Amino acid sequence: MWVEHPNEADNGIQLSMWKILTDKKVLSWAMYDWANSAFAAVMLASIFPVFFKEYLSAGQSVTTSTFHLGMANSIAGIVIVLLAPILGAIADAGEARKRMLLSFAALGMIMTAALYGVAQGAWLAAATLYVLAVVGFMGSVIFYDALIVKASRPEHYDLVSGYGYALGYLGGGILLSVDILMTAYPTWFGFVDSTEAVRFAFVSVAIWWAVFTLPLLFNLPADRGGARVGLKRAVTGGFRDLYKTYRDIRQYKLVWLFLVSYWLYIDGVDTVVRMAIDFGLSIGFDSQDLIVAILITQFVGFPAALLFGLLGERIGPKAGILIALGVYLLVTIWAYFMQQVQEFYMLAVVIGLVQGGVQSLSRSLYARIIPADKAGQFFGFYNMMGKFAAVIGPGLIGTVAFLTDSSRLGILSVIALFLAGALLLWKVDVREGERIARRA
Repeated sequence: MWVEHPNEADNGIQLSMWKILTDKKVLSWAMYDWANSAFAAVMLASIFPVFFKEYLSAGQSVTTSTFHLGMANSIAGIVIVLLAPILGAIADAGEARKRMLLSFAALGMIMTAALYGVAQGAWLAAATLYVLAVVGFMGSVIFYDALIVKASRPEHYDLVSGYGYALGYLGGGILLSVDILMTAYPTWFGFVDSTEAVRFAFVSVAIWWAVFTLPLLFNLPADRGGARVGLKRAVTGGFRDLYKTYRDIRQYKLVWLFLVSYWLYIDGVDTVVRMAIDFGLSIGFDSQDLIVAILITQFVGFPAALLFGLLGERIGPKAGILIALGVYLLVTIWAYFMQQVQEFYMLAVVIGLVQGGVQSLSRSLYARIIPADKAGQFFGFYNMMGKFAAVIGPGLIGTVAFLTDSSRLGILSVIALFLAGALLLWKVDVREGERIARRA
């Protein structure tokens, strides 16, 4: 069972790629990736980690600030771990995916903008606001992922999912470019110094996120009002449905096998995204060089995510993910031995080629093998597994760096996660999973 695409011809002829990507609902759904990826590019991957280490953590050692940033990411992940399956159950019970997405997005926007007022050295206040902003960001993605079934048909999930990630890389890259210029040449933009420009960069993320969420707000189907329930009843029902959701997922053995695989390998992916800048700073690279490298990743990731979507349609999402994981394994080993900043640039290009691919194909593969009418609950578990991985990865790197006084040793820890995840993914029979999902 799946949600029919409103513009799909009854004879089942496949739409052209252009017609799929320009469909109003598909484009509006994908534009939320454009919107929230500003947060991923500026706050998770580049400007905020630098500002946190060099300004908000003034007076601390590099390994101590790494530990604090890693723990902040881990705490945010723990919150999502606890909330994700419950939120998914609540959203499906009340058909509230769209409303829940907007609520969490608003939390993320407000907390991001609030970082403008944090003083130098106030790392704890900054970390607290950052945790809440990350919870808003990740919470909204739970419902965004689940809404793919409202925007497209299963045979187009690979392309549409890759489209979302591609727009995300482009949108995040555009705002990051502006913010880099703003912080490098603050007087051009009317700021007193780079510190004031960085503060405003956080506000720019919130504004960008809000403006480009509007297409999803207006063009995706509204939540069914007749199914709404009160908060207390919804929460009670969510907890009650949580165990049922777990049982449902366990009945789909291939779904469960994929989730465990995903939990392992996405840990490495998320850790690379969130801790790359911190790692580069810890081994002595200049912050501006590192931020430009992240910008390169954004723009390389734009066409690469689209190409991976097409690759997924040709060779299957499973094969595409396995290729990407092989690249990540080599990148991790390379990072351990890295000595020159030019190598960081090269790694940024390589990561840009596969990062969007492994994320988009994971989402589309999962959407293929789950029943569409339980997408909110199942994607709740999907995000829970992914964000639980984000609990382990950044915390592990921070702890190893702190205990050994070596950031290089921490980065090697993700190798085992990529290997174990790939081995389990190899055992997932996607075609069988699709057949089971359609019979549900």
